[in-house]
Amino acid sequence: MRSIYLKTFLMTLLAASVSWGSIMTASAEAQDGNHNSVLSDKGRDYYEARGEIVWEVKTEEKVIALTFDDGPNPVQTAQILDLLKQYDARATFFVVGRRMEKFPDLARREVAEGHELANHTYSHRYFKKSTPIDQIRQEIVKNQQLITSITGQKPHLFRPPGGFYNDNVVKASRDAGYLTVLWSWHQDTKDWSSPGVNKIVRKVLDNARNGDIVLFHDHVERNPQTVEALKQILPELKQRGFRFVTVSELLNFNKLESVHN
Repeated sequence: MRSIYLKTFLMTLLAASVSWGSIMTASAEAQDGNHNSVLSDKGRDYYEARGEIVWEVKTEEKVIALTFDDGPNPVQTAQILDLLKQYDARATFFVVGRRMEKFPDLARREVAEGHELANHTYSHRYFKKSTPIDQIRQEIVKNQQLITSITGQKPHLFRPPGGFYNDNVVKASRDAGYLTVLWSWHQDTKDWSSPGVNKIVRKVLDNARNGDIVLFHDHVERNPQTVEALKQILPELKQRGFRFVTVSELLNFNKLESVHN
């Protein structure tokens, strides 16, 4: 009788272990390198091979693209622009429409100083797999119209809030005339979570590679640390010989290398 009970107990324990392992595996896969869970219909290889999502660019040139999400912010964005100007750096700002409505002069300043504006939706809504494609498209188009009306320029790069992507997101982006851009997985600074200035600095400097797309935020709700981190990151990368380019400029390096090869 004891052996029967023991066998039953072991089988139950094994089943629980398998179930928990499956949950942990699914959770790990869901993270997929982003600071929020990625809701993807297919893996990175699928979208990257089709040229529908860009994470980074393979190049021998010492170029790197700094990107800033969720702004404009009246304090943080202005300070970041001052630093970028000091180090002759150009960047790409993935702007949120409802914040740009409040601070249109900052968006105009970004363009005037040679930076690139890109689409990060109007309201920064996270897109789930169940989000209808029409709603995704509306968020993109509404922000596009706002960017164009404020700056006179039509953006052509799109980044979904939180890095959430799936077939509907990619299709809505493509239909609206955009290329979806995420970031190098080894260059997610997680500055939105205020991890500490040194952690942000080390994340970028310890992993800096040619063709990287670095994820920063120029709108952080609590205890923003990006500006202080940039005061160390910008001079060090410049000392190493890196040039700071916009994402669109970075994409051109990929095309040039393809031609030469």
